[in-house]
Amino acid sequence: MKVLIADKFPEAYIEKMKANGLEVIYEPKLGENDIPGAMKEIDILVVRSTKVNAAAVEAGENLNLVIRAGAGYNNIDVKTCNKRGVYVANCPGMNSVAVAELAVGLMVSLDRRIPDNVADFRKGVWNKAGYSKSDGLKGKNLAIVGFGNIGKEVAERAKAFGMNVYAKDISRVEGEKITSFDDMEKILPIADIVSLHLPATPDTKGLFNDQMFGYMKDGAYLVNTSRAEIIDEKALINAVKEKNLRVGLDVFSNEPEQKSGEVSSELQALDNVYITHHIGASTQQAQNAVAQETLNIIMKFVNSGVIAHWVNRAKINEKHFQLVVKHYDKPGVLASVFDVLKMDDINIEEVENVIFDGGLVACCTMKLRKAANNEMLKTIRHNPNVLTVSHVEV
Repeated sequence: MKVLIADKFPEAYIEKMKANGLEVIYEPKLGENDIPGAMKEIDILVVRSTKVNAAAVEAGENLNLVIRAGAGYNNIDVKTCNKRGVYVANCPGMNSVAVAELAVGLMVSLDRRIPDNVADFRKGVWNKAGYSKSDGLKGKNLAIVGFGNIGKEVAERAKAFGMNVYAKDISRVEGEKITSFDDMEKILPIADIVSLHLPATPDTKGLFNDQMFGYMKDGAYLVNTSRAEIIDEKALINAVKEKNLRVGLDVFSNEPEQKSGEVSSELQALDNVYITHHIGASTQQAQNAVAQETLNIIMKFVNSGVIAHWVNRAKINEKHFQLVVKHYDKPGVLASVFDVLKMDDINIEEVENVIFDGGLVACCTMKLRKAANNEMLKTIRHNPNVLTVSHVEV
């Protein structure tokens, strides 16, 4: 099985893949438009930040699985993967600590103006009087918008600093000993620091716009280590100029795809904005954890066909019916059940057949688009190799 790794990846884990019988093609410098030409005979594609576009997916005639070696997967054309029947998986939670450490580091940098201190010293400027006016983080109100794995890690570190932590993501806040909130217009006016930890979705795109920045207090800090799309950059620039916001960003609009070179952004002209180079997940600890999880996903797929962290599996919201058939594990038993369902054009959307210890009996669970009628169930029950039949609406 051929694996193409189109991003930087720890060498030790490439060797582990090879030791497990995988043929690994390591091309960390491939860009978005280079990948399609490298997809011949590739079964599994692994990327970090490199974009996987429709052309790349369509060029992979043997492609079965795309793995985002990280948490988000907005750099992968999932729609095209769906059309081609290509699995998409990610590695959630593996880099949470690394991103949280950077987020808190940006908070400290904004408060102590660390980058400006260093820049002045390198220019031969000594300004102790100016840089001695930091307020400190203890007792500050921190609003964490997005309380998933990373948000929780940020909360733990913020509490250690003595900050008052508020979190927006009500379904996950219970038991965390922090204050939850629903309405932005209530929390943003009292927040000294706002830290964003949201995925890029249609609902979050441009979420922080003129209205949101209007709620924020003058001189507040904003930190974004998640996705650039969450912030309306023009609105941000206006807020920095008009409300003296201090901003720490690990992501921004039109960020260069290449690993090195030139960069140009309107944000460069703003003294109150500190930018890091999209390095939130880039610690050795995090990269090793992500690499190990990537290896786990690949080997589980190779050995059992099961996809861990499968993100493009359909979420069935309509009413369905479940048919559970306990049967002797013999050839043709399930085929006879399928033939009965086919008589009424009933589609089986999901199926799982589990074997009991000893290999004599199995239990098959089927999700059906529509209900099987009584005559069909009677026919299935009369099969001498069928032990029990259960049929319910789910």
